[in-house]
Amino acid sequence: MTQIKALVIDDSLAMRRSLMHALQRLGGVVCTEAEDGAEGLKKFTQGEFDLILTDINMPLMDGLKLISHIRQTAENRKVPIVVITTEGAVADRERAMALGASAYLVKPVQSKVVLDTVKELLNLH
Repeated sequence: MTQIKALVIDDSLAMRRSLMHALQRLGGVVCTEAEDGAEGLKKFTQGEFDLILTDINMPLMDGLKLISHIRQTAENRKVPIVVITTEGAVADRERAMALGASAYLVKPVQSKVVLDTVKELLNLH
């Protein structure tokens, strides 16, 4: 299996750790973490990532603005973005998907659901 580079963005350290632990169970996943959208965007532009997991509600730059910035260039439209948030309203989901999110999961979310979503998006069946 080739190495998968994942960017995990959440202002909660516990949530970042939980997501990174889950991703590493797939094997061959290298995680980079960021605690807000601004830091996440900076790290994204400095590296190459195969996958992004992001929260919506974060300081400095929220997840929706982050998605919008990332999706501005054509080559970045191929990178799957999984939103994992407490915002469960249909309007929030629709807005995130319209901006370019690939999947939208509502916290609390089980690791299996995250992994199944990631496997589907990266064709790891």
